[in-house]
Amino acid sequence: MTEGLSRRRVGTPREADENAQGNEGSPFGGAAAASNGVSAPDEVKTDRAPMLTLMEETLLLGLKDQEGYLSFWNDSLSYVLRGCILMELALRRRIRVSKDAYTGMTSLGDRHIEVISTKPTGEVLLDEALKVIKASEAPHGVSSWMDLLSGETWNIAKAGLQLKQVRERLAKGLVDKGILRTEKRNFLFFDMATHPIQDPRAKDEVIMRVFDSLNLPRSAAIPTRAATRSSSGSASPNGINSATYASRLSVVGQGISGQGGKLKMAPIANTRFYKNEETTRFSLLRRVCLVAAACAGSVVENPLIHMDMETRDRAVSRAESLMDVYGNWPFTRDSALYTQEADSGEAGDLMVQEVVAAVICVLRKMDRII
Repeated sequence: MTEGLSRRRVGTPREADENAQGNEGSPFGGAAAASNGVSAPDEVKTDRAPMLTLMEETLLLGLKDQEGYLSFWNDSLSYVLRGCILMELALRRRIRVSKDAYTGMTSLGDRHIEVISTKPTGEVLLDEALKVIKASEAPHGVSSWMDLLSGETWNIAKAGLQLKQVRERLAKGLVDKGILRTEKRNFLFFDMATHPIQDPRAKDEVIMRVFDSLNLPRSAAIPTRAATRSSSGSASPNGINSATYASRLSVVGQGISGQGGKLKMAPIANTRFYKNEETTRFSLLRRVCLVAAACAGSVVENPLIHMDMETRDRAVSRAESLMDVYGNWPFTRDSALYTQEADSGEAGDLMVQEVVAAVICVLRKMDRII
């Protein structure tokens, strides 16, 4: 009767204790990771896309809160937004630097990029750019794609590659997300649609992430926007009125450690737009991308306008130093600003980081020319 049957082996208490001891040193939590039914690396880092793209974050930094429009004198932001599109596509694992026998001999900004996935991102602008890159007959480098997507070309045949009305489309996307609202304003001889801030928490959280990267205290980030919301003397949503804001201006520059110090991931408490940021892959690298785009797009000083000149210069200098570190490939690892957290070293992540480094390299050269 028992022929063909085998007895199931049941673990003993001693074996259970040995397994528990073997998992004590695991960085992934041992039994906790197994009980969730997912692999340990996926539990630590995920590829979940944030609610705000790099383009939207950069646009928010340059947008006037109450007026709802960008500076008329900023002619570099449009070009920078195209670079943000390439970085966002790379961070979402849609494009990479194509490898051939000449890649190592080609300058970083001129290395060709190729599409590795046409899976929709859920963002109309990103999907359109992905289709344009995929449909291109000839390969182009990072700097060339930034030119073509901006429409900066003398080749009429390439004019169809331009992404049009990027600023307006980004603003309308933020309206759909409930962050901005649409109003009509009269500018002398014509009417123009403007997009004032509807939900201030989005910009507050973006500014705090920028301040973290620039080694500035977060306490100085909230009054940056609270001043406009509390000009009438009433309390702001953050509990800061105009009198409190004025009293803080004199101490904003205190406690700032300057250019030194590596980047650190400090999650935002009670965040709405960056939940579980510390468990998202490339979260720290995204902050570097944001600072680089804000610096090259001449919008990084907007949240610093209430600070003294020395503090602003120090913050901008740190932003430029970050661009120098992460605008090279491989990253400048011997720099005091380099942090291992932004560079996993994994094969799948290296192709993402190379595109980011190439875009930052182009933005840094553009910033130096200007």
